[in-house]
Formats: sequence, C-alpha cells, structure tokens
Amino acid sequence: MTDADSQRTRVVVLISGTGSNLQALINAQQAGELPIELVAVISNRPEAKGLKRAERAGIPTCVVDHTQFDGRESFDQALQRKIDAYQPDLIVLAGFMRILTEAFTRHYEGRMLNIHPSLLPKYQGLNTHERALQAGDEEHGVTIHFVTAELDGGPIALQARVPVLPDDDATSLAQRVLVQEHRIYPLAVKWFAEGRLRMVDGRVLLNSEPLGPSGYPIDTHTS
Repeated sequence: MTDADSQRTRVVVLISGTGSNLQALINAQQAGELPIELVAVISNRPEAKGLKRAERAGIPTCVVDHTQFDGRESFDQALQRKIDAYQPDLIVLAGFMRILTEAFTRHYEGRMLNIHPSLLPKYQGLNTHERALQAGDEEHGVTIHFVTAELDGGPIALQARVPVLPDDDATSLAQRVLVQEHRIYPLAVKWFAEGRLRMVDGRVLLNSEPLGPSGYPIDTHTS
C-alpha cells in the first residue's frame, strides 16, 4: 500500500439489487474523481447483480443473506462484524433494502450515507415515484442523507430536484431521477472523503457551515 492509498477514505458499499449507484461510484473512482478505496461490496441477496459489477472492478464481495437469520437483530450483528472487518471510514447504502436496527445505525452514526428517490421528508419508504404522481407534485427528486434509526429520516446532506412532466409515468420519472442519483451520490462521497461533509450533533455541516433542513441543493439544469 502506498502513502496515497493509506490516505484514501475506505468505503464499504451495501447493496441489494442491480447496483447502478455502485457503478456510478466505481466509475468516478476509476476516473480519479474520488479520493476513496472501495474496500468491499456486501449484499444481503446472493443474486444481486451489483455483485458482478464489483467483481468486474476487482472489489472484494461477500453476501450476508438475511434469510439465514432468525431476526433483524441477529442479521445486523453479523453484518456489522463483516463490515468492521474491512475497517471502513464510510459505509454507503446503495439500494440496500433492509430496515436497520437502532444499535446498528448508532454504531455507524456520522459515517453512513443513504440515497433515497424522493425529496425527503416526502415519501419515506417505497413506491416514491408513484406516490409523487398520485399527489400531483410538480417536482420530485432524490436525497442523500446520513443514516439514523429513523427510516429515511436522518439529516439531509444533498438534494437534486427534477420537474414532473405532464406525460410522466412512474418509469419515466424514475429514469430522470436516476440520472441525478448517479450525479449526486459520488459528489456526496467525494465531499465526505475530503472532510467537507460531516454530521455533528445531528446536523449536517458542509465546509464547517450548517446546512438547512433540505441540505445542499444541486442544480440539475447543468446536467
């Protein structure tokens, strides 16, 4: 390991599915845009396609299959042991479809990020695009937040907004949101790795300045 490698932020990514946000991180890291080392990708589903993305990039992978445990607590304990073996500085949830226990989130408080396809606090949980359309919203988007025990309720770091178009359905809206997901997740990870983005006493700081409740707004018109 070189001195440069030792200074890189060690990142473990948790996935459950295709891993498109994982791929955005891999692409940015390989392009030299992120001062990080992707030390492991862990999935709770053995069939997750994102594991293949990690393997192609030479990133160690492992599976902690939640169906092999008798409850959420025992699964989280096993997952925590696996994560800690990699000694990460940051844990990135990239489509990790598990509700995490309070003990687990407390263990990683201030160093675990999640991405959620809505403008939180709107539409915590699932089916966010359908719910935005049913509500007649004029805009929708994506949020990066620090993880706490509250589901999709941790303090917000970044948000990107997209317009809801008259002819949108859930698929077209999801695709437009996904473009912004792939933009802002690497950016949030970059800022964390550079020491610019932090959670302190339950508030998000960017460049040592507290952000408002909606976090840092990303201009989507420059994409």
